[in-house]
Amino acid sequence: MSGMDRTTNLLGAVALALTDQIRAAMAQSLAQGGETAAAIIVLGYAPGLSVEILRQVIDRSHPGTVRLVDRLAREGLVERRKAKDGRAVALHLTDTGKKLRAKLMADRLDTLDASLSALSDNERETLGELLAKVLSTLPETEMDKHRICRLCSVPTCKDCPIPGHAI
Repeated sequence: MSGMDRTTNLLGAVALALTDQIRAAMAQSLAQGGETAAAIIVLGYAPGLSVEILRQVIDRSHPGTVRLVDRLAREGLVERRKAKDGRAVALHLTDTGKKLRAKLMADRLDTLDASLSALSDNERETLGELLAKVLSTLPETEMDKHRICRLCSVPTCKDCPIPGHAI
């Protein structure tokens, strides 16, 4: 196996391991799996989204997203408000939802930070530059940008490498 094949394989292993660790960390704060955490996080940085836009960002069916929103509303995490459009409903986190979102974001960042503990400050900076370069090539559509950033801590990424803006 050449060095490039090894690097590609290592990247895949790291991506999968981190995904599993982030899901496990969030599961400790959230009883539901799937894209529940992503929905809560997205609604925190884009209050007022419609079910349709949320559905696209979290890549679920419309009925599945409606059921997810229904469950979040029953749990007191999300509330529906009238949208400017009149035909749509604007989704907003409740105060309880905002607190849970903050916990989920902290869980994610703590998990990611722990994964970098073996790196020096210089190595972290170099890795950050390399990851930004790779990340800038990933989105193919506007919605891809939003999907990629659905769990992001938007305020910590002041110079986002993905062209355009998240929702």
